[in-house]
Amino acid sequence: MRRFVDRREAGRLLSDRLSSYVGRPDVAVLALPRGGVPVAFEIATRLGAPLDVLVVKKLGVPGREELAMGAVASGGIRVVDEHLVRALRIPDDVLAGVETAARAELERREREFRDDLPQIDVEDKTAILIDDGLATGASMAAAIVALRTRSPVRIVVAVPVAPRETCAALSSYADQVICLITPEPLYAVGLWYEDFEQVSDTEVRELLDAARRARTAAASSETTAPPQH
Repeated sequence: MRRFVDRREAGRLLSDRLSSYVGRPDVAVLALPRGGVPVAFEIATRLGAPLDVLVVKKLGVPGREELAMGAVASGGIRVVDEHLVRALRIPDDVLAGVETAARAELERREREFRDDLPQIDVEDKTAILIDDGLATGASMAAAIVALRTRSPVRIVVAVPVAPRETCAALSSYADQVICLITPEPLYAVGLWYEDFEQVSDTEVRELLDAARRARTAAASSETTAPPQH
């Protein structure tokens, strides 16, 4: 089970598993930023589909921020691992404080990544949700719940790497879950990449802009193409 070179390679490999969606007008690709965006860019390019971000912020356990006790997403969505919260005896006011800070960061990222551009329309479409990997799956679960409110006909989760039990748990949220490798134990997502440098806000904006330009150019060429005889 080899490691991915980087997120872009992982996206190209993952796109092979999504080839049935190539060229379909009823498909949209949404990435969980930041790490999911380079993966999703490759997939959206291969499929010829629009690319957008779905902003989700993990609710990290105070003092152990890498451990997710839940997540919040655009649209006022909140998913909490009640079992973990009870097990760690996290007080309600502590959870509320973490959520308030997470929502402020979520709103900042929305402005940073999208400016004033509207979300892409996913109503009656197949929405493909992408991240660079999953551990607990809390952020992805919140993303799925948020996306359901926008009425897609189908939600597909596609990631390069995740534990088998996480993929199984997400199957109760999404219509389909695709994962290239399911190492046991996972340890950490970054261990499965040779290059796992943090993705910057600037890179996210540049990839989203490049995807929009490519879509605009494709639409323009279709409009100006001579009729076929």
